[in-house]
Amino acid sequence: QNHDFVDLGLPSGTLWATCNVGASSQEEYGDYFAWGETSPKSEYFYNTHKWYCEEGETQMQKYNEIDGLTVLLPEDDAATVNWGEEWRMPTESEIRELGEKCTYTWIEINGVGGGQFTGPNGNSIFVPASGDYYGSKLTSESIFGYFWSSSLMSRGDRSAYYMGIFSTGQGANG
Repeated sequence: QNHDFVDLGLPSGTLWATCNVGASSQEEYGDYFAWGETSPKSEYFYNTHKWYCEEGETQMQKYNEIDGLTVLLPEDDAATVNWGEEWRMPTESEIRELGEKCTYTWIEINGVGGGQFTGPNGNSIFVPASGDYYGSKLTSESIFGYFWSSSLMSRGDRSAYYMGIFSTGQGANG
């Protein structure tokens, strides 16, 4: 599969995909993934997560303090598994760079709201506000959305770093 990418002129040289995994155009939402999972599913709850911690446990079964993994391995990276080994999800530092070095503008493309990130060289990517799943319910499409990084938060809890896309702006969180 061939997928397009764009060079935003960022200091790291990171090239960004022009659409989400599972999408064929920039304004399509694409597939929805839980962090560390590579296939969409019907319900998004902690207890349906691939690396779920049993009740009362503080660590996931993988990517925990015991194994020391803090960045997704290729077999758990949705971009790598679905698009091939030359693709991967962005790291925390790459998401930070996107937010800090690009100009963010909320726009609509074909009726889909989302964030346009314009890099120092004038090239841009559009990230659709694809909403959020809770359980089996998708809400807030074209209002807000998030995209995962490959990096766990350093807090030691079960959170991964992500970028939020909002009509009022963008922000990197976990």
